[in-house]
Amino acid sequence: MEDGTSKEPSYCTGTDDDQARQWDVREDCEVRHILDRVADKWSLLVIALLDRRTMRFSELRRTIDGVSQRMLTVTLRQLERDGLVKRTVYPTVPPRVDYELTSLGISLHEVINSLVIWTEAHQQEISTARSEYDRRATEETQLQPTAR
Repeated sequence: MEDGTSKEPSYCTGTDDDQARQWDVREDCEVRHILDRVADKWSLLVIALLDRRTMRFSELRRTIDGVSQRMLTVTLRQLERDGLVKRTVYPTVPPRVDYELTSLGISLHEVINSLVIWTEAHQQEISTARSEYDRRATEETQLQPTAR
């Protein structure tokens, strides 16, 4: 069993409001476990790269700046376990392994793509907000009396 997942799904129940149920933050909530998995930085990058194409492990590793071999292996196994990525092993020497999105992974990519489009459209606003926040935080720090 993968780290951070339970054997049996613990579905988010206990509320009559469907909208509230999808935002259930209880630790044993299966939706929370799935969101934690698919929203981590390595999973998002792998899903984005596998959009409409098949890639080998070495291609993915070369393309994703900063990912370790171990972390990429763990990420691909988790995505495969969740039914988002299909792993195909070819009986060659050395073995060739290809990764591609499943139909479920493709549907998730569509949602991720919407998030990327939103981020690109608002990156300047976010950058401005960060600069303003940092400026205010610096000013507040400078106004604090020093302890003797």
